[in-house]
Amino acid sequence: MEDLSGSSRVHKVVMTNRRNCTVNGVNDVLSFDIHEILLETEQGMLMIKGDDLHVSRLTLEKGEVDIDGKIDSFTYSDVASAGHKNESLLSRLFR
Repeated sequence: MEDLSGSSRVHKVVMTNRRNCTVNGVNDVLSFDIHEILLETEQGMLMIKGDDLHVSRLTLEKGEVDIDGKIDSFTYSDVASAGHKNESLLSRLFR
């Protein structure tokens, strides 16, 4: 169910057999390759690691991303810690 009260979207992750994943509440895809996908979500930055990862569907208007491949981990970093503008994105992620 979507949150229609404001601009924020509901964040949801659905994974099937560690091979397929749908993520809702995505604001932006910051980077991706076959080993790592970095998403900006309503709940913070989300790093997905694995092998042979592919973004099979991306709909930023709806905030949805479908991912295929062998998924090994999901790692979130807090949005509140991203407020330091002079730091790089990676240094903010790995605090």
